[in-house]
Amino acid sequence: MPKMKTNSGAKKRFALTGTGKIKRKHAFHSHILTKKSNKRKRGLVKTGLIDESNEKQVLAMLRK
Repeated sequence: MPKMKTNSGAKKRFALTGTGKIKRKHAFHSHILTKKSNKRKRGLVKTGLIDESNEKQVLAMLRK
């Protein structure tokens, strides 16, 4: 049987934590930043965790 391939887009966007949760980056922080407040831009720098409802799909994409 051939091996399952990891989704190359997913491996660039998500990372697994030590406890098995999935880290992600925030959107809306690449351009058109002048109209966004400094507080909003600071919040977008921080990483977040994906929602529990999406964990199953993302883990399936990350499976090797």
